Amino acid sequence: MIKSLKATGHQLADSAFQLTVLSREVADTLHLPRFHEKLRESALFPLRPVAPAVLQINVGKMCNQVCKHCHVDAGPDRKEIMTRETMQHCLDALAQTDIPTVDLTGGAPEMNPDFRWFVEEISKLGRKVLVRCNLTIIVANKKYYDLPEFFKRHGVEVVSSLPFYSAAKTDSQRGDGVFEDSIRALKMLNAVGYGQPGSGLVLNLVYNPAGAFLPGSQKGLQDQFKRVLLKDHGIVFNDLFAITNIPVSRYLDYLIESGNYAGYMEKLVNAFNPVAAAGVMCRNTISVGWDGGLYDCDFNQMLDLYVASPVQHIRDFDAATLDRRAIVINEHCYGCTAGSGSSCGGAVA
Repeated sequence: MIKSLKATGHQLADSAFQLTVLSREVADTLHLPRFHEKLRESALFPLRPVAPAVLQINVGKMCNQVCKHCHVDAGPDRKEIMTRETMQHCLDALAQTDIPTVDLTGGAPEMNPDFRWFVEEISKLGRKVLVRCNLTIIVANKKYYDLPEFFKRHGVEVVSSLPFYSAAKTDSQRGDGVFEDSIRALKMLNAVGYGQPGSGLVLNLVYNPAGAFLPGSQKGLQDQFKRVLLKDHGIVFNDLFAITNIPVSRYLDYLIESGNYAGYMEKLVNAFNPVAAAGVMCRNTISVGWDGGLYDCDFNQMLDLYVASPVQHIRDFDAATLDRRAIVINEHCYGCTAGSGSSCGGAVA
């Protein structure tokens, strides 16, 4: 079985080492401008938050897959799992705010033993629940077979990863057999109404490039996916989000090992778009780690870049204090500001 970087003792499992590589290579080796310098040129520095619209919660790094591009370094060997106590702190924080959307991510969030309880409790607070599902978890074990019905019962919006509409590209990024299992899971979601016109059950797909390049037009990709998946598999979905791979963790390892790191970073820097920078997701999102730590985004979370605030844990949540922070940035932020921009909801410009 393929193991996570952490399980193999890889030096890139260390967030401080990743940050050293990113800053050293960008500034010293490639002689590219640092990200904060680009922001200053655009009069966006320091980057400040707006009213939070999303509380994104990583409920654990355990996953049934070990994907080559994973910025979480998730896998079956990762044991970091959010406890019910920390989930309750999240619920208490939500109750203090009018944040409308809770975005549950992982790993495979469904593998957290308290996942279903958490979804039910969030729903009781009247918030929209969004789950980032890798699809294969639905067919991985019979205890997950009823997930489509569970999602439907609670009106969960499902955001599903599907690198491409062909087996070759999907399996090369995510492992043998992943495409076939993903198609099975999508059909199960369609069968209960997800993605079907007028059902109100939202099924969105996520596309990540399978190499060292930026995603193409989100609209163009969406049209291709819709046409091919319907024709070849009878599958329907709502929208497709094109997300740029961020040079963090296993994707950073891939770039270095394949000799693509310098070229990829140059692409990101040269494609910097101030319009995209103004719309980055960290401005309206608060990210919660599996242990309750607070971050500006999921990528900062994986680099252990906590929020620049006295409030750094969900148990101490204080919206007014967090509103006054400046957003923590580093060289990986070029990934979210290149071209049409990238967020957990796809392009931003």
